[in-house]
Amino acid sequence: MRPDVSVSSTSMRRILRVDLLRCIGVFSGNPPSHASLTAVHKNAFLQSFSRKSTSDSSTMDLSDMRKKYKADEECFEESQLVSLDPIKQFGDWFDQATKCPEIGEANAMCIATASKDGRPSARMVLLKGYSDEGFRFFTNYESRKGSELESNPHACLVFYWEPLNRQIRIEGNVERIPFQSSCDYFHSRPKSSQIGAVVSRQSTPVPDRDYLRQKNAELLEKYKDTEVPMPDYWGGYIVKPYLIEFWQGQTNRLHDRIVFTKPKDGESESGEFEHAAEGGWVYQRLSP
Repeated sequence: MRPDVSVSSTSMRRILRVDLLRCIGVFSGNPPSHASLTAVHKNAFLQSFSRKSTSDSSTMDLSDMRKKYKADEECFEESQLVSLDPIKQFGDWFDQATKCPEIGEANAMCIATASKDGRPSARMVLLKGYSDEGFRFFTNYESRKGSELESNPHACLVFYWEPLNRQIRIEGNVERIPFQSSCDYFHSRPKSSQIGAVVSRQSTPVPDRDYLRQKNAELLEKYKDTEVPMPDYWGGYIVKPYLIEFWQGQTNRLHDRIVFTKPKDGESESGEFEHAAEGGWVYQRLSP
């Protein structure tokens, strides 16, 4: 029995290089020296070796994944803001996203929350309304995000519209919306969605999907001729923003970032390069 042999990656490259030379010699009838390999042969070999090494290892190298964004002549300048009210600027970009056929759900957003001790979590939800007051969404109050918002009522929302190379990031304080507003929205939803909200005690373990199917079937039968009562563990939140950032990608990676912030009461001193906006907001450009 042969003993185990440990081969370093340098040794493996040398072995493969020798094998490559032999193969070239067989097909050409004239074994070349190492120096006679062309740059094309070397590059092809190294690329092949790199791909094989990557696929055979547990580390995936994605450094070559790169997308072209907008050219510099299409940059997002302060003069292109449709309003110095960031909510109105949000509305302009949101309208453009809804009209873009390549974007399936313009109102899909990532919401990040954190526990009281600062452990973060994030997930996708749907924006269901916005106004000068803030941005509304609905969920289960007993879910992980609901529990985290109870102990740490701050959140960050991110919209990313890849076909437009645009992103909007919103940070704010979070509050529950009034019960009646939640109830009105709940009963505006399709009945199947109402029942789904009752069935799902979001974020709690269940034995299998059949358990959910059975509960759903039972409630469909129970409420087939009556109104579905809104569960007390379901309702809406509003994110009241104190920061809204507009980002547009650029090919040279000098991305555009224009950020609006709302100073706290009593804060009147402007920071460097800050400009007055509307509604108590200020704005400035950030490095990408």
